[in-house]
Amino acid sequence: MKPENEMRAAFPSASANEGLARAVVAAFVAQADPTVAELADIKTAVSEAVTNCIVHAYRDTLGTVYITAKLWGDGTLQIKVRDKGCGIADVKRAMEPLFTTGGEERAGLGFAVMQSFMDRVQVRSKPGAGTTVTLQKKLARRPPNG
Repeated sequence: MKPENEMRAAFPSASANEGLARAVVAAFVAQADPTVAELADIKTAVSEAVTNCIVHAYRDTLGTVYITAKLWGDGTLQIKVRDKGCGIADVKRAMEPLFTTGGEERAGLGFAVMQSFMDRVQVRSKPGAGTTVTLQKKLARRPPNG
């Protein structure tokens, strides 16, 4: 099945671009007329995924963060946030709440937050080759003019 619409974006892993990622995805999702709560959830999940790229994937250097988003006619939204950074050696452990490789200043809740706001979160990673986080959410479809 082909999506109704899709978009791609790529930008440097500078922390200032985390807000850009939220805004770009929010603008794309707006066409589906999401609820305020749905939009807030999506923006938060994207923010967490992009922050992981900035903080963990490209620790002491700049790399590129890639985002794709697809929207299907049934209201299904899929967002992929990808990097070509250091990768994750143990994805299962990395997804455990409070686990972090970012030191004391990191809470280790990024994946837990993504999971709480999205219907599905999938993480694929290969050490030395990067990580792809796939976020999926089924948006409530409201009748036109309703």
